[in-house]
Amino acid sequence: MRVMVIVKASPESEAGQMPSEQLLADMGRYNEELVKAGVMLAGEGLHPSSKGVRVQFSGERRTVVDGPFSETKELIAGFWLWQVRSMEEAIEWVRRCPNPQLSDSEIEIRPVFEADDFGAEFTPELREQEERLRMQIAQSN
Repeated sequence: MRVMVIVKASPESEAGQMPSEQLLADMGRYNEELVKAGVMLAGEGLHPSSKGVRVQFSGERRTVVDGPFSETKELIAGFWLWQVRSMEEAIEWVRRCPNPQLSDSEIEIRPVFEADDFGAEFTPELREQEERLRMQIAQSN
């Protein structure tokens, strides 16, 4: 199963405070473990919400809202995409993670939808289109 591991923002990350050399080294070692174990598919840190925008949808209308956004606890500072055997395995990997923030922090784990999760509505034609797009993405990287 694939999971997205979401590192929640902190007041420090939203203020643009960069991690220490020690934290970067610790996270580098942790990421190496994930890669060697075949777990890590992708992972990145994100700039603070002050550098982001949100696009709000209402029918046909689209409204762009510039950051920063309030409610730091609802914001994302970074993510990983992992391939694991189970949610329990993902939890065990997160428990081994260095604290990714300078203060108390939180990491959320969410399963990624797979084709079979969508049921009959995900027709053979739509599945074929999905596979074709995934192959094009893989070839362009």
